[in-house]
Amino acid sequence: MTIRAIVRGVGHYLPDRVVPNSEFEATLDTTDAWIKARSGIERRHFAATGQTTSDLATRAAKDALSDAGMDGSDIDTIILATSTADLTFPSSATMVQRNIGNTTGYAFDIQAVCAGFVFALANANALIISGQAKRVLVIGAETFSRIMDWTDRGTCVLFGDGAGAMVLEAAQSADNPDDRGILATDLNSDGTYCDLLYVDGGVSTQNTGMLRMQGKEVFRHAVEKLASTATTALQKAGLGHEDVDWVVPHQANIRIIQSTAKKLGVPMERVVVTVQDHGNTSAASIPLALSVGVQRGQIKRGDLVVTEAIGGGLAWGAVVLRW
Repeated sequence: MTIRAIVRGVGHYLPDRVVPNSEFEATLDTTDAWIKARSGIERRHFAATGQTTSDLATRAAKDALSDAGMDGSDIDTIILATSTADLTFPSSATMVQRNIGNTTGYAFDIQAVCAGFVFALANANALIISGQAKRVLVIGAETFSRIMDWTDRGTCVLFGDGAGAMVLEAAQSADNPDDRGILATDLNSDGTYCDLLYVDGGVSTQNTGMLRMQGKEVFRHAVEKLASTATTALQKAGLGHEDVDWVVPHQANIRIIQSTAKKLGVPMERVVVTVQDHGNTSAASIPLALSVGVQRGQIKRGDLVVTEAIGGGLAWGAVVLRW
């Protein structure tokens, strides 16, 4: 027998403000058709004035806890993946901890941009299987609307705000691929590509900065690296592409999602797609898509799910889990 990290609940939250592609037509040389053709995005949500990343994260966390039949006091670890923390410090995770009434656990942020939730899941899994945590609340939350250059049509139309969360719990397992829980993880980064996707500011530069991206180069790396990391994670789990019930990818661009699925040999009918409604919500996109996939009735108990993501760094990775 061994210990596995089992999914007990999922949840998500989207800000009230919905921004259709047509809203950009008044200020940018773009159209709804242009945005949809190049990204698949039709709309996204933007946080309200004064609404912070921890606000979004708290709403998603409470939704996931409700789904798990738990409350904040049942959690011993909170990991929040974000690139848009409320403050330089303390971590936004500690603000969520306060908001859900958790006073006996520990909380921290993790930063791997769009791959953040995959990195957070891998860390949560390591804490659980090593016995350092029993119940972990893993959250991805972003307010990317705060770091957009609204004159750059190549980036500002792609991103949105939102949050998703998952409750993981330690459980005994016979250690075979049919048992529920996280089966394998694969994490990677290569800092030689850090100039492909970045924010041109930060604390030590004394400048908030805005998001900058070399879109064509990111696309080229994304398809190859996402397919590779998903394959590696499946191999670690002793499984193949034919065993996959659902791929839940980072929701950045429909063409990346389609191309990666093709390389994996997984039909689009087995890919959870939400990019049209949310845009790219960075670290929030996978937990958002997982929660929506459960709500839609797509992801069911016992399904084999593969998540994969790539973001600035470049950082990329995948997780294989039995739902």
